[in-house]
Amino acid sequence: MQNLFGGIYKNKTVLVTGHTGFKGSWLVFWLKQMGAKVIGYSLDAPTIPNHISLLNLDIISIIGDIRDLDKLNETFKIYKPDIVFHLAAQPLVRLSYDDPVNTYETNVIGTLKVFEACRKNNVKAIVNITSDKAYENKEWIWGYRENDPMGGYDPYSSSKGCADILASSYRNSYFNIKDYKKTHNTLLASCRAGNVIGGGDWAKDRLLTDIMISVSQGKKVSIRNPHATRPWQHVLEPLSGYLNIGQKLLEEKVEFSEAWNFGPSDEGSITVEEVVKNVKKYWDKIDYEINQDQNQLHEANLLKLDCSKAHIQLKWNDVWDSNSTFKKTVTWYKEFYENKQISTLSDLLSYINDAKEKKVEWTL
Repeated sequence: MQNLFGGIYKNKTVLVTGHTGFKGSWLVFWLKQMGAKVIGYSLDAPTIPNHISLLNLDIISIIGDIRDLDKLNETFKIYKPDIVFHLAAQPLVRLSYDDPVNTYETNVIGTLKVFEACRKNNVKAIVNITSDKAYENKEWIWGYRENDPMGGYDPYSSSKGCADILASSYRNSYFNIKDYKKTHNTLLASCRAGNVIGGGDWAKDRLLTDIMISVSQGKKVSIRNPHATRPWQHVLEPLSGYLNIGQKLLEEKVEFSEAWNFGPSDEGSITVEEVVKNVKKYWDKIDYEINQDQNQLHEANLLKLDCSKAHIQLKWNDVWDSNSTFKKTVTWYKEFYENKQISTLSDLLSYINDAKEKKVEWTL
């Protein structure tokens, strides 16, 4: 596994903010498998149970707030990371309505302070993770491209739009590729991904998580927005994109210091109700009821990404179709709840093998 992505991560010092979260835990697990020296910086895991604790990884785990610039700077000075993957965020739309101040402080000012720590400590590469919800959503039937305007209806989405604008500003002002190796040594890319699923996520108000928790308790899951269409993808898909971009930045390829979309092919965009019917095939205990609230908070109905840029310039492609994605996700939880087994390593190995069979470039 250490030869993936050109072997670039072996013995590299990699700092991941938000490593106690869902995507962050999968990312540090993969990095560790590739021989990286992993530093995690995050608040305590947001749920019990949580994926990062179940993995029991041998990494340096620092519990800290990304809004604490002094602690960030201290961490960067001690460990001197080669590359930073910035995932730490308040990631939930519905929570952002309840707590907009914390959402903006974390997602915008927190990102600002991470960039400042990177700038002051001469970090070589930054992969900034935002969201597909950062785009100004017009409910188009076609996907959003990297040069479409940022926006956001709800506090979470707009905070991610702000974070993406902030990244663009830092790239222009401090990490401009025209001045690379002259006034600075840092390359910064931003990555946007759609709805990500997989084992080990217990956050509130996420469809697959709600389904899995409900079935483990012998309850019906309540579906509030059955006709919303989302681009469902396994967590390993965008992570392969983030790692791919990180490889290019570490190789000092300045043309990759831009914004990038990572999403599934069109067949991965299906409605919430179709998702529930699909996952029932893999765990027959799953049951649901539709409970639409006419006064519910606004959430986008249609949102997908155009990933042509990543397909053509990065030669990145998704590996698993929607059926494989749902099967792997449901099986992970079923194994956990019924057999107390953690399938993270077997899922990662299966994903890599399937990627090799498709001759995806990062496996070559």
